[in-house]
Amino acid sequence: MKYFLMKIRDAALVLWGVASLIFFLFNILPGDPARMMLDQREDSAQLAAIRAKYAFDQPVLLRYAFFLNDLSPMSFHAANPQHYTHAAPGKYGGLALFDGPVVQVLIKAPYLGESFQRQGKKVGTILSETLPNTMILAVSAIILAMFIGIGIGIVAAIKKDSFFDRFWTVFGTFGMALPSFFSAVLVAWLFGFVWAPITGLSMTGNLWELDDFGEGLELRLKNLILPAFTLGIRPLAVIIQLTRSSMLEVLQADYIRTARAKGLPQSTILIKHALRNALNPVVTAVSGWFASMLAGAVFVEYIFGWNGVGKQIVEALNTLDLPVVTGAVLTVAFLFVVIQFFVDMLYAVLDPRLR
Repeated sequence: MKYFLMKIRDAALVLWGVASLIFFLFNILPGDPARMMLDQREDSAQLAAIRAKYAFDQPVLLRYAFFLNDLSPMSFHAANPQHYTHAAPGKYGGLALFDGPVVQVLIKAPYLGESFQRQGKKVGTILSETLPNTMILAVSAIILAMFIGIGIGIVAAIKKDSFFDRFWTVFGTFGMALPSFFSAVLVAWLFGFVWAPITGLSMTGNLWELDDFGEGLELRLKNLILPAFTLGIRPLAVIIQLTRSSMLEVLQADYIRTARAKGLPQSTILIKHALRNALNPVVTAVSGWFASMLAGAVFVEYIFGWNGVGKQIVEALNTLDLPVVTGAVLTVAFLFVVIQFFVDMLYAVLDPRLR
C-alpha cells in the first residue's frame, strides 16, 4: 500500500507539473485568443463578452486557480456563478459532496474546457473522437516493432559478428537517427506515390472513410500500413539494439553456463532462462516508446492525413485553440504516467530479484 500510494503521489506531481508548465507557457505567448475566436467579425462589445466568458480579463494567477479547479477530481464551484461560466456545476456532472447556498463541492472527471474555435464543443469530446485513432496507430506500430525487433535481436545475439548481426546494427543506428518527419515524407512518397501502382497504397487516408457513393463509412485498414510502419521505425531500431546487447550480457551469466552444463536444450536456455531476464530493458524501451509515440505521432499523422490527436494539435496551434492543445498534452502525459505505473508492476513479474 505504501508503494502504491507513493506511485500515486509521484504521478500527481508529474501531472501537476505538466499542467502548470503548459498553462504558464501558453499565457505568455503573443496573440489574443479572443480576437482569433471572432476573426473578422470583432467589435469592442464582442471582445469584452468573450474575455469575460473565458476569464481573459482576470489576473493570470486567478485563471491558473480556475484551471487547476477544472482539472481536479474534487473541485469547488460557485452555486450561482455570474462571471466565469466554467464554474457552473452543470457543466461537470459528477457527485455533489456538498451543495450549499454559496459553494458546491463536486467529485467529477477532469474538465478540459471548451474549444475556442468550435464554440460549445468540449475538448473532452474532441479528444474522444481522435484519441482512439492515435491509440490504434501507436499500438500497431509498437506491436510491429516489438515482435520483429525482439526476434531480430535474439538472432543477432546468437550470430554475433556475422553479416546478419552487422547489417541490423547499421540499420539500428540509421533508424534511431532518422527523424520521424523525414521518414514519413520519404515513405509516403515512395510507397504511396512512386510505387503506388504496385503497393496499392495512398499517401494520405484515415481508418474510416466515405464509401464510393458518399453515403456511409468504410473501414480502410490499408491506410494504417504506411503510418504504422513509419512510426515503428525508430522503436524497432531501439528494440533490436537493446535485445541484442541484453541477450549477449545474459548469455555470459553463470546460470546460463550451469543450464548448458546440465544438458538443457538450446531453445529452452534461450526462451526460459535468457530471454526472460533480458527483457527488462526491452520492456522499459517499449513502454517509454509507446507513451512517446502518442506525442511523436504528430508529424506522422499530419503528413499522412491520419485523423488523430497529433493532427488536432497542429490544427489547434495554427488557430491558437489553447484548450485543445492543453487537453491533448495533458491526456498524453496521463497515459504516459499510467503506462509507467504498469511497467513498474510488470518488472516484479519478470525479475524475481525485485520480488
